[in-house]
Amino acid sequence: MRAKDYQAVLRKASEILGSAIHVVDAQGVTIIYNEAMAKLEKISVEDVLGKPFREVFSYIPEDESTLRRALSEGKETTDKQQTYLNVYGKEITTINTTVPIEVDGRVVAAIEVARDITEIKNMSDTILELQEETLGTVRTQAQDDDAGSRLGKDGKPKLKRYKFSSLIGESPQFKAVLERAKKAARTDAAVFIYGETGTGKELFAQSIHYDGSRKHKPFLAQNCAALPESLLEGILFGTAKGGFTGAVDRAGLFEQASGGTLLLDEISAMPYALQGKLLRVLQEDYIRRVGGSRDIPVDVRIIATVNEPAQKLIEEGTLRKDLYYRLNIVNLVIPPLRERKEDIPVLVARFLEKHNARYGKEVWMASEKALEKLQAYDFPGNVRELENIIMSAVSMADQEHVLNETDLSIERSYHETSPFISDFVRERSSLAEYLENIEKTVIKRHLLNNEGNISKTAKDLGMVRQNLQHKIKKYGLG
Repeated sequence: MRAKDYQAVLRKASEILGSAIHVVDAQGVTIIYNEAMAKLEKISVEDVLGKPFREVFSYIPEDESTLRRALSEGKETTDKQQTYLNVYGKEITTINTTVPIEVDGRVVAAIEVARDITEIKNMSDTILELQEETLGTVRTQAQDDDAGSRLGKDGKPKLKRYKFSSLIGESPQFKAVLERAKKAARTDAAVFIYGETGTGKELFAQSIHYDGSRKHKPFLAQNCAALPESLLEGILFGTAKGGFTGAVDRAGLFEQASGGTLLLDEISAMPYALQGKLLRVLQEDYIRRVGGSRDIPVDVRIIATVNEPAQKLIEEGTLRKDLYYRLNIVNLVIPPLRERKEDIPVLVARFLEKHNARYGKEVWMASEKALEKLQAYDFPGNVRELENIIMSAVSMADQEHVLNETDLSIERSYHETSPFISDFVRERSSLAEYLENIEKTVIKRHLLNNEGNISKTAKDLGMVRQNLQHKIKKYGLG
């Protein structure tokens, strides 16, 4: 096969893969530049293909070009964040991996694969800016926190905060974890919270903060599954001007929360390498901004949460054992609602009160049959799901004062029914239809457990993300 034929094959493969791909030869001439890359950089393929890349992309500084580094120095760059202006002056942020191709010890080409994270970058910048604005509100509210009013001294609505009085339950399991959390509030030790989705992990974390000695300092939270590693590192530790292309001086969450508490939600979703950097910060009590050289002391209490058992996460390699031991000074395990069903009546009463006020309704109580129906359900979404059920019922109420079982929208779980075969016989459906119903129920249940996160649901189900998206569309679950 001729070299030209190889290029044609590779070009077609790059289109099929769908990733943004740019390949240059040893002289820096572009030999592959696919449509995905052209769309990302808002430039036509014809303007790049067959031309020296340094001429086309002359606006990227020489010392910041990963393709140049790969060709002239033979250096690989992995997951490098770049923010630059395209030929039309629009700012673009990408995560690039650039690899030199060597044959017999000499570099014959370089390939770059890029992901457009412009929107995510903008979102992360907005997060930090809003956090800074929020801190001003936090300081304003600090003195009138216990006044009971929904408005602060400045006349603006208060930010929603939770204390232990917000946590409802009479079961022995719940009372035990609540007492342990109250003890934790009297210390500055790190806290590690395990609880299924919807059990109220953030409510516990906020209660520990706002009932503790740090209550007049910031409480900030970050979901570690929400951002890619390069952006999450900047969010946590801040960025220094010149640290990477387009970087500016900006404080991260550790600096913003200094003196207060930082909640790291779903910490096992944090990339493994970044967990190591976090461990070092916790051991040394200082951070260094991304791209910076100055050590900045910080005083932050860490509360970390996971929704799967820690030992399972460690065995799977998603949670560092050393980080876990550093965080697991105080361990809290929040019981799922199915293990404390005696708390359902008191929770229902609280949610009725809350959503009556919200929707201007007067649903005073739940009937015995309504409570029986709720207690017969296993609540995969836990307390959050229970509240959603009550909120839905109250919002749809007319003049009713009593919540009846017919007002409750609870879908029957497939594993709560009688065995599959008897269900199949009773429903008189075809085997294909019956299996589809089971598949739909299982997918719906996992989507609920993962709060609609498709990537996590696909992982739980052992499916390829694209196949899961097809099923979601097929069954109308989106």
